[in-house]
Amino acid sequence: MPIARLHLLRRLSAPLLALLLGGCSTLDYYAHLGQGQWQLLQARQPVARLLADPATEPQLVRRLTLAQQARDFASSQLDLPDNRSYRLYADLGRPFVVWNLFATPEFSLEPELHCFPIAGCVAYRGYYQLGRARGGAALLRQQGLDTHIGGVEAYSTLGWFDDPLLNTMLRWNDQRLVAVIFHELAHQQYYLAGDTAFNESFATFVEREGLRQWHASRGEAQADDGERQRQRQQFVDLVLASRERLQRLYASELDAAAMRAAKQAEFERLRRDYRALRQREWGGNGRFDAWIESPLNNAKLLPFGLYDQWVPAFAALFAQHAGDWAAFYRAVAALGRLPQAERRAALDRLQAGG
Repeated sequence: MPIARLHLLRRLSAPLLALLLGGCSTLDYYAHLGQGQWQLLQARQPVARLLADPATEPQLVRRLTLAQQARDFASSQLDLPDNRSYRLYADLGRPFVVWNLFATPEFSLEPELHCFPIAGCVAYRGYYQLGRARGGAALLRQQGLDTHIGGVEAYSTLGWFDDPLLNTMLRWNDQRLVAVIFHELAHQQYYLAGDTAFNESFATFVEREGLRQWHASRGEAQADDGERQRQRQQFVDLVLASRERLQRLYASELDAAAMRAAKQAEFERLRRDYRALRQREWGGNGRFDAWIESPLNNAKLLPFGLYDQWVPAFAALFAQHAGDWAAFYRAVAALGRLPQAERRAALDRLQAGG
């Protein structure tokens, strides 16, 4: 993703089949999703055919070859599903596969939810056309809601369709391309309807551990992006702290005018804190400038924290099962069968090393 977007926004998309099977608010929206998914399926080509075609551009051949090596590794070494997903390729001719529209009330950080039979409730609506997403956002703003649109470069249909590699995914470097194949296949391995933080933390752990094993198997040193990761975490922490202050504000007894002014003051504080951090610790590196300087509202803060919240818990669970992927996946599924409160308590214990 462009630096301004944070990588967690670029992949935050529910399985589209779930949307297709779910009740949509309008027939037009339903038809739009159906047409978009159908066009994507029609654009797929077997990777093997492209690799055998001498007319295929050498750079595309290199990236697709790498993707197939990662795809083989995912099933043979990480025990991820062995199917035709990511053995196909589709060039959609656009920078994002879908655009997700997030919305919240003016004085709340609770998302407007959209619930579907397979995916459960998700905090956004997906659109295959940016213009439609913008139109939907305009209608929601007329209702007094905060809105935000984020471009998405990859999503999983949980194995209901053979998900292709997309031209949007090839914008990433080699390490990110391999990582996202592992991440999206993890969603096919296990998905818990209605618990985004659980699903994304699980898939993020599989991505990271899978990438570590991938590099080890090839005798490669994993790319040292520790400084970038540190900066990203510091930025996420800033946003999460701002979100907590907003939660307290919205729970207060201020009238609407005072609360509105305090809300804007909090966003200005977030900008000031970011600028100070950038100068104090990053040497002026402005990798998140575009995000922070563009309009801020509640909806724009929604995705933060979803991908990392339970990663240490899943790492502990993996260690408990001595790195046995099959046993780990069974344990994940057992966690998913627990009632929500018990599942949260079990994750807390794992997170704490218990």
